[in-house]
Amino acid sequence: MAKQLSFRLTGGAFLMLGVLLISLSLRSPITGIGPLLDLIRLELNLSATQAGMLTTLPLLAFAFFSPIASRIGRKQGLEQALMLSLILLTIGLVIRSIGNAIGLFSGTVIIGAGIAIANVLLPSLMKRDFPTKIATMTSIYVLMMGAGSALSASLAIPLADLASRLSISALPSWAFSLASLTIFPVIAMLVWLPQLRSHTAPSKDSTELDGHSYLWRNTDAWCITLFLALNSFLMYIFISWLPTILVELGYSHHQAGVIHGVLQLFTAVPAIILIPLMAKITDKRLLSFSLTIMAFFGIVGLIYAPSYAMVWGMLFGFGAGGGFIVALALISLRTQTAHQAATLSGMAQFLGYLLAATGPIIMGAIHEHNGSWQQPLTICAVVALIWSVFAVFASKSQLISSKSNTLSPQAV
Repeated sequence: MAKQLSFRLTGGAFLMLGVLLISLSLRSPITGIGPLLDLIRLELNLSATQAGMLTTLPLLAFAFFSPIASRIGRKQGLEQALMLSLILLTIGLVIRSIGNAIGLFSGTVIIGAGIAIANVLLPSLMKRDFPTKIATMTSIYVLMMGAGSALSASLAIPLADLASRLSISALPSWAFSLASLTIFPVIAMLVWLPQLRSHTAPSKDSTELDGHSYLWRNTDAWCITLFLALNSFLMYIFISWLPTILVELGYSHHQAGVIHGVLQLFTAVPAIILIPLMAKITDKRLLSFSLTIMAFFGIVGLIYAPSYAMVWGMLFGFGAGGGFIVALALISLRTQTAHQAATLSGMAQFLGYLLAATGPIIMGAIHEHNGSWQQPLTICAVVALIWSVFAVFASKSQLISSKSNTLSPQAV
């Protein structure tokens, strides 16, 4: 009995380590390319639009591969599907690092497909294997995503400089830097292998389960979807345009870069704070509303008091990062089964990342037409208020019904 308990504990710890290492791989391929864009544009003679596609393509891939991911998880099992996501990530990173434009763009799409599968299926895994620790585990894996993001962004230029100093001629310096990111998914694959060995094939009933298409007609599912979608819409607008906005407001490029980095850092800070809190807060409506309002005031502050941009960046980053954690946790907390969670995750992330991909384009076009960031920022503030409304409805404690808008009386 003691040996069996010890095995379970060890297996559980190994499973948790695997989840955290997968999480570490889910944002680093995207943030690692940003600091290298100027080098890539110069080397490959890319236009600004083409360079911008390198950040938009993953979001489009997230959107279009997300609905497919839940089907893969249902038919093949979560363990195999997550291994597939790591394999696609590794292949995409290698192809992207070949050193030419074709490899750069095709590899980026493959990377997006790999990330999309893991994005969708991790909440389902939380529901199945950590049913009593969903909120805590979600906070931890979002923290690891933030750590991977910060690490890849901060090491991108130093690694490119290292390639130049070592006179590596097989690859351009930027390609060497991007290729180094393969270490994350490779290590994650090695740690994840035992999960494949202990996995049993999905049963016939499991593979023939209802596709949960009723979720597209369910009010609560739409509230959760729009909560995540509006969060992503605002977040990627600020990730894409904040440095440009700040330079137009009078900040230097260096100051704008620092504030932009602080904003991204503060999207990860809520994970540290929410790890002990999420499990204790039964009714998450006040928490969700508070986080969205923080982001709203961050935007309003940037409009009316731009000299305190650092403060507003922290406020927006904390609100948006915290909102993202709560939205992911709700996908697991408010669903009844792992399969339902995977389908809702696919629905929410499909629409969320599709909307996120349009945000920077729309706001950039409005700015180009008006010659000012005042109107785009005002629109963002209005969207943040709408986001806060959906946050309240999305964060109710009842479980989503299995077939209709009628909610299960069981509380989360």
